[in-house]
Amino acid sequence: MLKKDYANVPIVNSVDDVVRRLLSLEMANQKEKVKIKTQQLVEKVRRSPNDNGSFEVQIAMLTAKIRTYEEHLQKHPKDKNNRRRMLMDVDRRKKLLAYLRRVRYDIFENTCKQLNIQYTLPPAYSRRITKRWLAKKAFCIKVFKEAQKLKAPERLKQRQEWRARARARAEKQKEAQQSEGTPV
Repeated sequence: MLKKDYANVPIVNSVDDVVRRLLSLEMANQKEKVKIKTQQLVEKVRRSPNDNGSFEVQIAMLTAKIRTYEEHLQKHPKDKNNRRRMLMDVDRRKKLLAYLRRVRYDIFENTCKQLNIQYTLPPAYSRRITKRWLAKKAFCIKVFKEAQKLKAPERLKQRQEWRARARARAEKQKEAQQSEGTPV
């Protein structure tokens, strides 16, 4: 594939292979490659030729940047600055997708399909788990179990009383039915 500037020039077809290779994306710098990737993704979701700021276009541009960051991070896994930028762009894209999903679901589905994005719903409630929170939870569970043990004899006594009352009620009903003369 040739660079954008040389794609429509008619003389390019008659040039030597070396010159064609120099003009191709293979020899292009990273900025030009990202620009072409962005244009390709934007063309998939663009509403009209003048559409440069709709949510779909913004999502496509962020997707191109994120994919570029992912490629870079595969080569340079210790690059924390670019990882941070990528995560910021992922969050921004997630917000735009959530808004688009809420407002225009059909466009949201089409955008996700065209850009090959897999959107997962955020959890209903999330809590940051810390060591302090885990210790507090374990302590609360321990206290609850101790309280259950202390209340166990009292509960047993209540159950026995309830059963005795239930038996007494059942016997009263039997006696009432027998006194009326209906068979049990």
